[in-house]
Amino acid sequence: MASAAEQLAANLSWSNFSKADELKQRILFALGALIVYRICTYIPLPGIDQGALSSMFDNMKGGFIDMINLFSGGGLSRMSIIALNIMPYISASIIMQLMTSMVPSLSELKKEGERGRQKINQFTRYGTVILTIFQAYALAAGLESQAGVVLYPNGMFFEFTTVVTLVGGTMFLVWLGEQITQRGIGNGISLIIFAGIVAELPGVFAQAFELNRTNAMSLPVLLAILVGVAAMIWFVVFCESAQRKIRIQYPKRAQAHGGAMQENNSHLPMKLNVAGVIPPIFASSLLLMPMTVAGFYAGQDAPEWITFITANMGPGKPLYIAFYVVMIVFFCFFYTAIQFNPEETADNLKKHNGFIPGIRPGARTAEYLDYVLTRLTVIGSAYLSLICIVPEIIISQSAVTFYLGGTSILIVVNVTMDTVTQIQSHLFAQQYDSLIKKTKLKGKRGRR
Repeated sequence: MASAAEQLAANLSWSNFSKADELKQRILFALGALIVYRICTYIPLPGIDQGALSSMFDNMKGGFIDMINLFSGGGLSRMSIIALNIMPYISASIIMQLMTSMVPSLSELKKEGERGRQKINQFTRYGTVILTIFQAYALAAGLESQAGVVLYPNGMFFEFTTVVTLVGGTMFLVWLGEQITQRGIGNGISLIIFAGIVAELPGVFAQAFELNRTNAMSLPVLLAILVGVAAMIWFVVFCESAQRKIRIQYPKRAQAHGGAMQENNSHLPMKLNVAGVIPPIFASSLLLMPMTVAGFYAGQDAPEWITFITANMGPGKPLYIAFYVVMIVFFCFFYTAIQFNPEETADNLKKHNGFIPGIRPGARTAEYLDYVLTRLTVIGSAYLSLICIVPEIIISQSAVTFYLGGTSILIVVNVTMDTVTQIQSHLFAQQYDSLIKKTKLKGKRGRR
């Protein structure tokens, strides 16, 4: 006989959506916030010649500038007030998480609950402002180095207005993402990146079909790209849904069943990819910082380090791929260690008299969980590296003049799955509340 929870899940359907007023309000708020974000990508920086800017980006097509532009939702190619998008905030989050693990005072602050979390978020915002100032200044200097892009190249005045505008735009996106998380549905920061990528994907595919129409790309190559994208989406969904279920027994939680006693068995689910989409986003944001500056000095009398970055750190280049894989693997292990603590999990099992069959409770259980988690993380990091790197190599070797990377597909699929899961959770909770109300009403009628 199915349990009450299983019966509830079986009856869960999208027809219940019409009754979930709070969920509808959350979805509408999130959609409205994303529309505001998309409008901001069309508000240009003051003092920019859009014609010269468009010509400059046409000359840079097919390189890492396309990747940066894809993550910014087209805001970089239009040089909008949010051209830097949310990437400075992600970079600041990386730095704060690393410092939280290394600095004892920050580690203690993290353990203080909600108050500590708010403090860490405040420090992250301060770091976002500092990083945005540096990146905005580098962007302004790069624009000034391009002939004709800046209408009134007045040195410090243009740089000051650009820095102030971009800092304000980035901090507005941070605030907007937090509002989506609190009052909308899904993770606000992830949804902003998701919306930017999805908005640019139709243009990417249109460009591919245009290349085929003008015979710049053969039909077999186009079909291979489309089939590859579909296969990659299936592979990502499969790996993100994969779990290792560790059997847990609670011997003292025996239940009478048919005159006999039964042990209460459960399981501990451990995802193949505990870190989710965080490692590729972190790795991309760190790689984009030096590449952004280098891109705007292309063809100019640039310093030696910029020339080196331009020659060796573009998508598909060996050094770029090596750094990308190393950072993905590092952030997989780092973020997994933050999300899942084997010692804490083992202690909780011991407190509730639970144990893994064949494993002694306590330290041995923690060692076993750490062993399983390490193996899963190795496979998960290899899967993420494969998804992110293979498209880069194929694009660079086939001389495709548009960018469609595995990182963007990974982000889109992951955010979609997470958002749908949250929507289903809200629907489940709404149906559960309605069943409780019906049960209470029947109980009152029975007493009468």
